[in-house]
Amino acid sequence: MGRLDGKVAVITGGASGIGAATARRFVDEGARVLIVDLQEDVASKLAGELGASVAALRCNVAREADVARVMEAAVERWGRIDVLFNNAGFGGASGPLDQTAVEDYDLTMDVLLKSVFLGIKHVSPHMKAQRSGSIINTASVCAFEAGIGNQLYSVAKAGVVMLTKTAAIELAEHDVRVNAVCPGYIATPLAAGRPLAEHEADSVERALGRLRERTQGNQPLARSGEAEDIANMVTFLASDDSAWVTGQAMVVDGGLLAGKPWRDLPAWITSQRDIDLYRPAGD
Repeated sequence: MGRLDGKVAVITGGASGIGAATARRFVDEGARVLIVDLQEDVASKLAGELGASVAALRCNVAREADVARVMEAAVERWGRIDVLFNNAGFGGASGPLDQTAVEDYDLTMDVLLKSVFLGIKHVSPHMKAQRSGSIINTASVCAFEAGIGNQLYSVAKAGVVMLTKTAAIELAEHDVRVNAVCPGYIATPLAAGRPLAEHEADSVERALGRLRERTQGNQPLARSGEAEDIANMVTFLASDDSAWVTGQAMVVDGGLLAGKPWRDLPAWITSQRDIDLYRPAGD
């Protein structure tokens, strides 16, 4: 018996990175999964690899008609939706605000924040009717601390955290849970700057290797994060193991937000030499 036996899950941005790792984990735990992504060919290939319990569908998560169609497709195929993982995203606009085009601002918010609203909006009627469900939104450590990521990315992810909390309050009376997962530095093709290079496995792996080298040691748990680290938390939030957890932003960052690695702290913090100065003689 898997932790997700009998459950139906929709994963946006499911063709690669965190989404793909989560799709694999969900299937291993017994779920039926609809992989949703703009990269239809990559999503279909992954679905084929994972077996008959998985299907793929192209979707632009910033378009309401596309999101509504995805939810209807999942219900038509499997009769219900138990888990929605609002995971699709990208880096968004970067650079100084006075050099950022309004169109780039709008696109960033559409993909990173509006898409989460649309997912919640169109899955809620199905989950409310069955009086059960788990909605999981991908936020980020950038929601809590400035300077980790792009400005507008951070603003959008902070919005995702608050949308998670408000939606959790609204939907709790229908026994529908809403939580967010907040990754730290994670080695994914998107983070490595190769989101569309899945067919170039060697170059993608080289890019991931460079990313791991750059991020290793940035957090107290020295290794860089992997997509599977996030998939583990998402699986917990999707399962009945988290039946009394809602409205939470679960940080998975190797200790990044906790503070600097111990090895990088000044000696006056990590050593005991100062207290020795005041220790009574003979003690």
